[in-house]
Amino acid sequence: MKWVTREKAKVDRIACPWLITRFVDPAAEFLFVAKDEVQETAAKENAIPFDAPGVELGHHMVDDEEQVSFDAIVRKYRLTDPALLDLAEIVRTADAKSVTRARPEGAGLAAAAAGFRLIAKDDHDNMRLQFPLYDALYGYCRARVGQGGKTENRP
Repeated sequence: MKWVTREKAKVDRIACPWLITRFVDPAAEFLFVAKDEVQETAAKENAIPFDAPGVELGHHMVDDEEQVSFDAIVRKYRLTDPALLDLAEIVRTADAKSVTRARPEGAGLAAAAAGFRLIAKDDHDNMRLQFPLYDALYGYCRARVGQGGKTENRP
């Protein structure tokens, strides 16, 4: 399946492709286009739009809190993995304008995402560079919620 979003990705627009390929659509193909081309490209390419204004898989207010596109994908595809829900809090902290339960890891994720965006050749290279970061964060979240992995601090 094809998925389309805005170009020049930082946090949510890289977190979502990671989530999609790992838990929803392993063969996903991602298109990054100008903000005003997302809807047109979605229709033309029969692609699912995400993290763009006015789309189902975008930012929405839920119970007086801004939920990001990562949250929307978790909800739509009924992903209940506790580690993913924990990771969603970190992504939301890094990407939303305001959150009710800010996670300290969110500031680090936001900084790393901004840096990756600066060193990546394009959005696909950015995904390639950042996916190991999300794999590591997911492992960290698995350990936090007791799903395995080492929990002790590493030097």
